[in-house]
Formats: sequence, structure tokens, C-alpha cells
Amino acid sequence: MGDITTYWQHFFRENKESQDWWHKKKALCKKRKAQIVKIKGKGIVLSRQSYDTIRNTGYAVHLVYLMKQGDFFYTEEQIIPYQLTEKSNGEVKHQYIEKPPAENTSNQIPVLKQENMKQSKRQIEYNRLEAVKYAERWWNSFNPEYRRFEDDCTNYISQCLRAGGGPMWGEPVRERGWWYGRDSWSFSWSVAHSFRWYLSGSERGIRGIEVEQPEELNPGDVICYDFDGDGAWNHTTIVVAKDADNMPLVNAHTNNSRNRYWSYEDSAAWTPEIQYKFFRIEIS
Repeated sequence: MGDITTYWQHFFRENKESQDWWHKKKALCKKRKAQIVKIKGKGIVLSRQSYDTIRNTGYAVHLVYLMKQGDFFYTEEQIIPYQLTEKSNGEVKHQYIEKPPAENTSNQIPVLKQENMKQSKRQIEYNRLEAVKYAERWWNSFNPEYRRFEDDCTNYISQCLRAGGGPMWGEPVRERGWWYGRDSWSFSWSVAHSFRWYLSGSERGIRGIEVEQPEELNPGDVICYDFDGDGAWNHTTIVVAKDADNMPLVNAHTNNSRNRYWSYEDSAAWTPEIQYKFFRIEIS
């Protein structure tokens, strides 16, 4: 652990930009006229493997940034996956593990059919405060009451909306509704692509009202991401706060993050072709 600590102290002291993610982070800050005032962090060892003359240590870095944007201060947190490779000849390498936040969005995953989304007579108010409180409580851990997915982003967002009073319906048909059960769940609960289309088509329970601009969103609302612009929706985040320019700050799972700037321009998954959908959440 000492080698990891030394590496990161040197990394930030020398203000390196050799790592792509750090270059993107600084570029996004410059674009937003935001400044990283202070950085704190800790490393968490996740795995160790040794074979022949090589030893690999998988670890995560939990970084906490104190951000300043004009007179506005806030903290942003991010979990970054890395691997330390040590060779018997003394060579040492720290490598960012480029696992972008993405889910299985195979075309085999069905989009929910419109006839399954009929209007409910029951009206419930969406509790944004409870949704955001849940998002803050579980942004970097996993609620044991739910299954943990390898690509967990949409499962996490669904849990947040459920905490905000979102009614489940459609069980046990996986292609229908939005629900989570002990041994099964709807595609819309856990798959980003299905969730995006459920929000835009639903007239029952949780539904998304699409807006044109991110600044129209409020805490408790949702953003969906198609990183490659190819029609396959890969990622989902929840708005938890707004910055000095009234832009959303979001929480997410998979690559866990808190109060991250909504555009994801600092992500390894970002491409110039990225598409977004901005949904104001309501309950019908």
C-alpha cells in the first residue's frame, strides 16, 4: 500500500497530465470555469495476483475534490479503478482500468411495448428529497436488500426512484412495467436501454417528461446516456444538486461517483457522438 500512496502523492504533486482521465478532468474544469482547490484520497486494495515474474494488484482510488466555481464551493467524489503491475526486474506500472460505465444493451433486450403502459387512476407525488437522500446514502456502497449487478448503474437509479415513492408494477413479466422481485426483475429496472425507453413511454407509475436542456432538471431527475450515439443507451445517472451555473451534478454507480458534472466529458466512455436524454420524473 505504501507504493500506491507514494505514486499518487507524486502524481498530484507533479500535476501530471499523462493520464487521459486526469487531462479530461482538468479540461472540463477549465470549460466550466471551475477550480480543484484541494484533493484528498485513499486507496483500497481489491485483488492480488502473482504469476512467474509479475505481481498484479487491483485497487480503487477514492478521490474527494473540493471544487470552487466562482463563489460556490462543493465536494465531488469519484472512485477510479487502477492496477499496479510489479515485475521482478524492478519495473513498476500503475494503469487506469478503462471500464466505462456501460450495461448490456444488446438489441436482444426488448423495449417495453406501448400497450403495457396504460394510465393508472392512482396519483402519487414523487418525493424528490427521499430519492436524493437514498442516492447520497448508497452512491459508493450497495444496499443488501437488492441484488448487486456488475454493471449497476440503472439498478442503483431504480432504487433511488423507488425510495422516492415510485410504484412498481408488471411482475412477473420481465418485458412489462418496472419492478424488482426476490428472484427476478423487469428489464427496465436494471438495463439502461430498456429504462430509457420505459421512462419516455410510460403512462403508469414512474414516467419521464423529456426536457430539452439539462438546466431544466431538478434534484431527483434522471439523465440517460448513449455514449457512442448509435442508439444503444449505456448509462443512467440521477441529479442530486445544481452547480453555480444551474447545471446538474449527478450520482452514479458502476464507476461510482458523487456530485459529478452531468456531461461526463471527463469519462473514458465519452465520445463526440454522445447523446443525452433529460427526464423530469413524475408519478402517474
